[in-house]
Amino acid sequence: MNPIEMMNESIAYIRKYTTLTPQIGLILGSGLGSLTDEMTDSVEIPFESIPHYAKPTVEGHSGKLVIGNLNGVIVAALSGRYHFYEGYPLNVVTYPVRILGLLGVKKLILTNACGAVNMNFKPGELMLISDHLNLTFYNPLIGKNIDEFGPRFPDASEIYTKNLREVAKNAANELDIKLQEGVYAWWTGPSYETPAEIKMIRILGGDAIGMSTVPEALVASHMGMDILGISCLTNMASGILPQKLSHQEVLDVAKEVKTRFQTLVKKIVHEMSK
Repeated sequence: MNPIEMMNESIAYIRKYTTLTPQIGLILGSGLGSLTDEMTDSVEIPFESIPHYAKPTVEGHSGKLVIGNLNGVIVAALSGRYHFYEGYPLNVVTYPVRILGLLGVKKLILTNACGAVNMNFKPGELMLISDHLNLTFYNPLIGKNIDEFGPRFPDASEIYTKNLREVAKNAANELDIKLQEGVYAWWTGPSYETPAEIKMIRILGGDAIGMSTVPEALVASHMGMDILGISCLTNMASGILPQKLSHQEVLDVAKEVKTRFQTLVKKIVHEMSK
């Protein structure tokens, strides 16, 4: 079965549950999926029930598609995501992004929990993604191009849409929420980085390091979506502080930041819809 046929089957299944056309898409990272609880008149569809979806295996990623009303805007939210380190090929990792595009999403908000490389940043802060470093050297667009979605050689000079970043900054200012801005570096994981690798990433210009987001951004950009990326800085990266890193720390800090993060995203969604 070719990719278009697979996606048509996925869309047909989703349309059994809702005919809403989402304006904005959300991908919610580790510990951040509870934003879907803020949605009204919504339907929840587990990933594993949708044809051609896989089931996430990572704690903090429930794995469901939620379509409904968030702050007066129809959105499609992915509570949980797939990661390259789970063993999924990148066409599987990014498959839900393609589906969001086919559902009608034109603007996509990508969120993640990640480590701070920039030593002027602190755990618990939020970071607006201005650009990214692909340190895995894998690209989800490798292989036969789907011309219906985008060009063979897409431009990457502005993956994270400048005017959406301005919307986010204005929203953060109005809410008195500190919003850092920087470059997100993608690492395969699942091992956290070594102190030497973090030093390298800092020299290369990375401000934060994580294990997601970049392949989704590349596919969304290929489909012509406007993209906004926001990272929750859950810890200082390896070697900056004396303690070892753990996924539990990521979940704990994400939980602490949850209310502030959700308030900001809801405000951004409202402003983006205007």
